[in-house]
Amino acid sequence: MRQTADPAPAISLDRRHPAYREIYERFRQAILSGSLGRGARLPSARTLAAQLGLARGTVDAAYGLLANEGYVVTRGAAGTVVDPALDRRALSALGAPPAAVPAAPATTIAAAGGLPLPFQMGMPALDAFPRKAWSRLVARHGRAAPEAALPEPAGLPRLRREIATYLGVARGVVTAPENILVTGGFQGALGLVALALLRPGERVWMEEPGYFMTRRGLLAAGARPVDVPVDADGLRVREGIRRAPRARLAVVTPSHQSPLGVTLSLARRLELLSWARRSRGWILEDDYDGEFRYLGPPLPALRSLDREGRVLYAGTFSKVLLPSLRLGYLVVPDGELARFREVAGHLAPAPASLLQSAVADFMAEGQFARHIRRMRALYAERRAAVAAALGERFGPRLRIELQAGGMHLLAWPAGGRRDSELVARAEAAGLAPSALSQMSATTRQKPGLLLGFANTPAARAGEDARRLADALGID
Repeated sequence: MRQTADPAPAISLDRRHPAYREIYERFRQAILSGSLGRGARLPSARTLAAQLGLARGTVDAAYGLLANEGYVVTRGAAGTVVDPALDRRALSALGAPPAAVPAAPATTIAAAGGLPLPFQMGMPALDAFPRKAWSRLVARHGRAAPEAALPEPAGLPRLRREIATYLGVARGVVTAPENILVTGGFQGALGLVALALLRPGERVWMEEPGYFMTRRGLLAAGARPVDVPVDADGLRVREGIRRAPRARLAVVTPSHQSPLGVTLSLARRLELLSWARRSRGWILEDDYDGEFRYLGPPLPALRSLDREGRVLYAGTFSKVLLPSLRLGYLVVPDGELARFREVAGHLAPAPASLLQSAVADFMAEGQFARHIRRMRALYAERRAAVAAALGERFGPRLRIELQAGGMHLLAWPAGGRRDSELVARAEAAGLAPSALSQMSATTRQKPGLLLGFANTPAARAGEDARRLADALGID
């Protein structure tokens, strides 16, 4: 592993775009081109801010965005470094994506205090995170860390036991701890699946629209994504069969489709399982925020209906705890477990034992379950407040579509304006909605805005709605 003792070379800005965005792009391109290798250390936020004559929070915003997208990791006193686990060939694929790959949504992190900007997607309520309890657990294992000397490629047994218990109670997924592999977030789980199951050129069903990082990961692995449209009942399974009946894998978000928010109906779930059984295909279930449902209890996972061992279930702690953890897990059927454990041992070992130990304690002490209950109530309150404030401010000019769960709202602007143009205007005003078109691989997607609400306190909803209205100027 390459580790620089000196920070990366200084950068310059042309000031044609927001400063945080230019800093992000400079470092991103340096990583993609290889001039910043794996393990290379970035300048401290304080040092770089002083060099560029910027507020430190601006650099924190850029570094936060790089970390959120997986380019860098924070190593405490060692500073921020290029993620040593990055794959060079995958980086090359990201550096020159095919024309069909939509641009990454412009997600940002606010300068002030490192908190997300209003309407930012994919971030839990950082203001409600139990920092004292978490810091205590991390400090405890930082002082001791006896397990760190003997890492387990599949993850710490204690954490896997806690995950198995949680999944059985909360998500209807009955599994043995031995069938769970701890991963580097969902991308780590996707990488494991690609390495263990996919050969170059094999077809994979991909929801359209869908999560852009899934598409990029599949392309980097040499797979051929097949876009399968989503309607009010979720993935159109029959259309997937028509387009690629012998696809090797289907990647789905059945509990809360990303980004449209619909739930895969029971009829479609059974169709999907039937297809996998007949074709000997596989299903990767990305249950990225299935805990957060506001109409009735959380739905059981698709994996709970699987009787043939064709569903691989992926979960993550990013949406319920902290994105910076980059900690997730994959439930693997018995018949494929040996292969997956072999791949994990050689190519994709579990993340740092210290963080795994802290999460295991967090779960064992009951704090994880309590935190989810608190967040479900808090998000329901914030969701209602943001939807009401937007409705009052915009009226019919911005139609808000409320789904049963999730951490964002889907909004349909009137007037036929391009959603990317509206997002650019919002970004210039210090807001961070996302454009639905950037989640789509086609040009037929109706313009829409994705509005995260998790970090908007109810008392601030009216002000954030006003700022958005002023920025968008929708007639």
